[in-house]
Amino acid sequence: MQFQTWIARLPWDLPLAAAGLFGLGLAGIARAAELAGGGRYYFAQQAMWIALASATMTLVTLPSYRVLARWSYGLFAVVIGLLVAVYFFPAVHGAHRWVRFAGLGFQPSEFAKLAYVLALARWLMHRENYRRLRGLILPLVLTLVPLLLVLREPDLGTALVFLPLLFVLLFAAGAQRRDLAALGCCGLALLPLVWSQMSLEQRSRVTSLVEQSAPGEKPTADGYQLHQAKQLLALGGVWGSVCTGAAPDDRAVYHLPESHTDFIFSVVGERFGWGGMLGMFLLYGIIVWRACRIAGQTREPFGRLVAVGIGALFAVQVLVNTGMTVGLLPVTGLSLPLVSYGGSGLLAHALALGLLWNVALRPGYEVTPEPFRFRAESKARDHRARLYETGIR
Repeated sequence: MQFQTWIARLPWDLPLAAAGLFGLGLAGIARAAELAGGGRYYFAQQAMWIALASATMTLVTLPSYRVLARWSYGLFAVVIGLLVAVYFFPAVHGAHRWVRFAGLGFQPSEFAKLAYVLALARWLMHRENYRRLRGLILPLVLTLVPLLLVLREPDLGTALVFLPLLFVLLFAAGAQRRDLAALGCCGLALLPLVWSQMSLEQRSRVTSLVEQSAPGEKPTADGYQLHQAKQLLALGGVWGSVCTGAAPDDRAVYHLPESHTDFIFSVVGERFGWGGMLGMFLLYGIIVWRACRIAGQTREPFGRLVAVGIGALFAVQVLVNTGMTVGLLPVTGLSLPLVSYGGSGLLAHALALGLLWNVALRPGYEVTPEPFRFRAESKARDHRARLYETGIR
């Protein structure tokens, strides 16, 4: 693809939105370290990962995304193997989520979400695979395998992402409503199986959502994080501490475990107030809206479904993370895309955005430097012209 074409087609609102989220994330991580009385280690690490993620997003746009259509099943199989491999490595804080090699570690579950979108898009790109109920069996299997493996790590937050992605992609592919309803009933029937695979800690997080504390009594155990997260949001108020300064002298009210990862939204709210939170939602809204626009403009089925899946991936994670922060959903431990601290999540979502830009750069069937659809239209016009000249003669 020529450089001029690359520049003209690139949706510039996407990298600008990503840059804004990177900035909010760095500011939130710095504030979390300040409240915890720590150094700038996490800030420096995140800045390094952001630089690597930015380069990754740019490089992913260069080859055609259609190459991944041939390798999507293989990539999904590799990720499933890595999800099994985590159990052969030592647990960290009671969870098997990391694969470590040569002193470096990463979380396969972060990359499993994107690999799942690619594999499901590959299956659904063929009409006969989703127009019948039996064609939906494989998508259900593709969903349950990573879901149960991630749930056993345990990682309830990431496991919750797969089912919404399944229904969004099936709906976008054009599955029959009655088949979607039947699949939904199957999902409800499988809830006891999912509950049986959840650890005691995960179950307590679900039940603590509806448990009430006595007036004036500070919650303990699983309700403590939720209480502190909502309290931190309240301390931010309308303008945030960046304008009003820190109000209480009691530093205990600012204590929030995992504030730089799972609860970064509370820290951003405390620092920048309502404006910071609304600005964050606006930036995520730009990404999801652009993903829908790219899907609508893409004529190739695999690329269209990949764009829809990436948009749904961001939307679902933002809703789950912010929902658990304000007490509308159980505390699941799901990070906020492009904002929370962590190299694996940052690189995985950078790859997703890079693929989204890749699809935007190639909206048609481009098997040659000239789009296939234009070549086909040109051949049709030439054929009609020859017929017309033959008729005159």
